Amino acid sequence: MSTVRTVLGDVRPEDLGVCDAHDHLFLRSAALSGQELDEATAARAELSAFRAAGGASVVQWTPYGMGRRAADLPLLSRTTGVHLVCATGLHQAAHYTPELLDGLGGRLAGVFVAELTEGIGTSGVRAGLIKVAGGFHGLDAHARRTMTAAAEAHHATGAPIAVHLELGTGALDVLDLLCGESGVPGDRVILGHLNRSPDLLVQRQAAASGCWLAFDGPSRAHHATDWRMPDAVRALAEAGFGDRLLLGGDTVVAGARSVDGGPGMPYLLRRIRPRLEEELGAEQVRRVLVDNPARAFAVDWR
Repeated sequence: MSTVRTVLGDVRPEDLGVCDAHDHLFLRSAALSGQELDEATAARAELSAFRAAGGASVVQWTPYGMGRRAADLPLLSRTTGVHLVCATGLHQAAHYTPELLDGLGGRLAGVFVAELTEGIGTSGVRAGLIKVAGGFHGLDAHARRTMTAAAEAHHATGAPIAVHLELGTGALDVLDLLCGESGVPGDRVILGHLNRSPDLLVQRQAAASGCWLAFDGPSRAHHATDWRMPDAVRALAEAGFGDRLLLGGDTVVAGARSVDGGPGMPYLLRRIRPRLEEELGAEQVRRVLVDNPARAFAVDWR
């Protein structure tokens, strides 16, 4: 039976409810110094605000070595009533010290599998997906190594692979590696940040692989793609890919949380949902927020 692996254990896919399919409660990186998401009180307030807006589950894409605070997630889930899914995996090399990467050596796939099946450190929390990252319009050696390890971990466990696309680029290269070279089924791959590179042809080509297309996060100031996102989502739905779409908030720095004056998690439901309902209708948007995540993150665990 397929289940979604949350921080409180495996649940039925239909129990996820309205889902923020890509976000962060905790995140720390040398590349984002001084902007860390590292406060449990703020994380709880953000989850509570999301719950009050009608949200029921959040998939946290923060991977290995970036301050996931996995041990804090079960209490946050219990106190707010929001299902939480935690990630294993590895981001771009820029987010890690050379010493950490050298220490992992050739053990990546084993680390991912252990965090999916045994738990993250001593927290007892098992990850429910693998997060990796591409580069700008291509895949460097680090990306190829981490994605190959993610594919191995997928074949060992069945876990989905979520991919950060740098500024929304490189989708077809990612699919060539994961689905072509490594044999990962398309429906086990989630491509993130497609809204940041609004190339409708590439989006349709990617969707044809069977993968999931995540439109995640109100644009940063230098992206300026929010106004194009409804058109892209409508075009994909009209092309027959409405069952492959996901939505997320992708809150990565403290100032972006709603409790700190930013859009945060509630923005997904407070502003993006009604905007998309005007383009697609309420029923299609409900499928994107409820039905699609239930299928994207459900796994027949091995």
